[in-house]
Amino acid sequence: MQARKLGGTEICLPAIGLGCMGLSEFYGPPTDKATAIRLLHEAIELGVIHFDTAEIYGIRSANETLLGEAFAGKREHLFIATKFGPTRDWETGLRTGIDGSRKNCRCAVDGSLQRLRTDVIDLFYLHRVDPATPIEETVSAMGELVSEGKVRAIGLSEAAGDTIRRAAAIHPISAVQSEYSIFARDIEADVIPACLEVGASLTAYSPLGRGILSGRFMNESLDDGDWRKSNPRFRGDAYAANLALAKEIEALAQAKGCATAQIALAWVLAQGDHVLTIPGTTKLKNLKTNLDSYQVVLELNERDALNVLADLVKGERYDELGMATIYG
Repeated sequence: MQARKLGGTEICLPAIGLGCMGLSEFYGPPTDKATAIRLLHEAIELGVIHFDTAEIYGIRSANETLLGEAFAGKREHLFIATKFGPTRDWETGLRTGIDGSRKNCRCAVDGSLQRLRTDVIDLFYLHRVDPATPIEETVSAMGELVSEGKVRAIGLSEAAGDTIRRAAAIHPISAVQSEYSIFARDIEADVIPACLEVGASLTAYSPLGRGILSGRFMNESLDDGDWRKSNPRFRGDAYAANLALAKEIEALAQAKGCATAQIALAWVLAQGDHVLTIPGTTKLKNLKTNLDSYQVVLELNERDALNVLADLVKGERYDELGMATIYG
């Protein structure tokens, strides 16, 4: 496995971790608890140590609770990242806003520590930037948690380049999390240069284009309750056009004798040693496929061809409401 340093810390992580969100929500019904725990244990056995969750994943923060139960007795060698900021109604799950205040920061970390059954969070992100709270105020509060030993490192998620720089002036930012894939390269102009400038790793979520680069949707449709049904890239003509692009990537994978998902992950990993990835899955077969991406090497001409396809992707990353919460 490729080991990569986390920002300016001395922590080294495998380049491929596991995004755990889909085990509890958003991509259809939650995975049965026993099945989910078994997958998490299998991931550990395969060498995964970096697990990513968030306070808002699942009703009543079900994803953090799941990880807390799964990792009981196994915590010592694992790296757990979680996030705070967006708020939801505890009972209904309805989104109620974004709160980056010091008060919510401290309340959130205590809740996460309890649910995760740990005394320290390895990486604590601001999940979305709160437009009503200066980033300096939020990061100062997060920095206090590091001083108190509740958190080892802090990060931002879907923040603009200027926000990253302002935050880093207050406290070291170890990682910036953003969607990044062959199908989502908008952060290259502003966010990635800021990460390199302040010495932060980029944690790429949805490196498989929310599944469209896995080859899955060539022969099946979205499940009921899957939020992608409202995503612009999975609707109408844009969806048809994006599937056609994915088909071209599939052809490249077949020519190289590997899976489409491995091409997508290899492309992200090739963008630099500052990049970490957290592809999500609910299936052991897919997890093994993702981890085998370490063996796939893209030639320069292949990367160039993939870059051309990236420029043809149709649709925004989120709907109008979601787009309003990124680049904060």
